[in-house]
Amino acid sequence: MAVNLVKGQKVNLVKESPGMRHLRVGLGWDEAEQKKGLLAALFGSKNADIDCDASVILCGADGKVVSNAVKECCVYFGNLRHASGAIQHAGDNLTGGGEGDDEQISIDVQLLPANVQKLVFVVNIYEAQARGQHFGMIRNAFIHITDTQTNKELCRFNLTDDFSGYTGLIVGELDRNGGQWEFTAVGRGVKNASFLDSLLKLYR
Repeated sequence: MAVNLVKGQKVNLVKESPGMRHLRVGLGWDEAEQKKGLLAALFGSKNADIDCDASVILCGADGKVVSNAVKECCVYFGNLRHASGAIQHAGDNLTGGGEGDDEQISIDVQLLPANVQKLVFVVNIYEAQARGQHFGMIRNAFIHITDTQTNKELCRFNLTDDFSGYTGLIVGELDRNGGQWEFTAVGRGVKNASFLDSLLKLYR
């Protein structure tokens, strides 16, 4: 049974699944029902879809990005595969519709370069400010990690805070500690994060 985490809690994934190597990180969310204005109600128009983008930032032991080159320090919808082959993004979901994971990131921890000591999982709303959107319009956000070799879900973190006014989220962190891998549930909102670079600046 997966460990259900609360904000700030940490779990050792190797203890949950000894010998684990291949991980699948799934992130999901649903768009909360929005109130329609009078014109929308009369003419049947709908609010713009909320395009949430999940990314993973690669950091060293100092907590800073391993490189200032975006494609070397981040895997996201514009860079689906890290050069090491250790991280693969399954692709962008533009609406968050449907059940289960909205976006997935696969990780082979044995292929990760030695200088990568921390993986930070973040989500931002694309062009949030221009569209007048924020995470208060999102519900049921979660992250969970599965050992793909055993298909065992190792941990899950449901984000229950009110993130109204925030356009970016630091969801969780995966830290290398010797031969161990520890996941921490973070759940911190970031304002003015319509674009990924705003989140990367936090780790530069």
